[in-house]
Amino acid sequence: MEVLRFANPELLHLLWGVPVLIVFFIWVVRYKELLLQRFGEPAILERLMANFSPARRNAKQALLVLSYLFFVIALADPQIGTRMEEVKREGVDIIVAIDVSRSMLAEDVAPNRLEKAKQEVSRLIDMLQGDRIGVLAFAGIAHVQCPLTLDYSAAKLFLSIIDTDLIPQPGTAIAEAIRTSIRGFNEKDRKHKVLILITDGEDHEGEPVEAAKEAEQEGVIIYTVGIGDPQGVPIPEYDRYGNQVGFKKDRSGSVVTTRLDVVTLQKIAYQTGGKYFLANQTSSELKDIYEEISKLEKKELVSRQFAQYEDRFQIFIALGLICLLLEIFIPERKKLKKEWRGRFV
Repeated sequence: MEVLRFANPELLHLLWGVPVLIVFFIWVVRYKELLLQRFGEPAILERLMANFSPARRNAKQALLVLSYLFFVIALADPQIGTRMEEVKREGVDIIVAIDVSRSMLAEDVAPNRLEKAKQEVSRLIDMLQGDRIGVLAFAGIAHVQCPLTLDYSAAKLFLSIIDTDLIPQPGTAIAEAIRTSIRGFNEKDRKHKVLILITDGEDHEGEPVEAAKEAEQEGVIIYTVGIGDPQGVPIPEYDRYGNQVGFKKDRSGSVVTTRLDVVTLQKIAYQTGGKYFLANQTSSELKDIYEEISKLEKKELVSRQFAQYEDRFQIFIALGLICLLLEIFIPERKKLKKEWRGRFV
């Protein structure tokens, strides 16, 4: 079934010009009639203008209106009919797991660890060329924020709302994040699966290296991105208005510091054949990771038929030009019959 749509539907508002033109032409005709009535007697004017044809005048005006109508429709780019094409996209499945624990608010990486991670993931999504992307957030537990998708705009939308309040349970459960990510992949595949783990590495729950072994058995390659300072920095505290009110303290009143656990993250990556990267202010770690991913064997992710609309604006341009040409070549005055010409000799 053929469907009509417009590529630029907002331009259809120009069609309001059609009634405006009609009203304008009616006003012009009425104004000319009033002027003629002032000029002389109607009977005499009728004889003098015997070759004038109101019907032809109306026809010319109608052709101008139609020409405008067709040109506006052409500008809106009507698309009629469909063309079926086969689309194939090849790539790998990538899940990005982002640590959203309170320690990610540390500002040893500007503006803070979490915002730095989100900026890098956003740049990664911009680089994707056919790969599916998923986003997972984790703290004391892990939650799939965005399942694997080819809709990069949707992935960015889910990424933008990630913050430290997303997961109510405190902690940094890296092992849980890895196992939840494994379940997010297609269980039948034993390759084409990549997990990018972005965290400060301070695991407070489970055994992350054991979870990495499970990922290796499922064919998941893990790339870890360590974000933070191995020497340790304090965790800022904010009030409900976003103003910093100090630093996080333990029960004894001492300031809590958060340190990047490089060794654990290196073990996780090397266990699965991946690599460890250290995040810093100047480099783009995920760009380097994507270059590594691009070397992996790819699989066909999508193979489907979709409808492609055909442009039909040419038809309306042609109709508009025909109307203009007809308006030009149709004379407003008709030829007088011989008996009428004889009366004025």
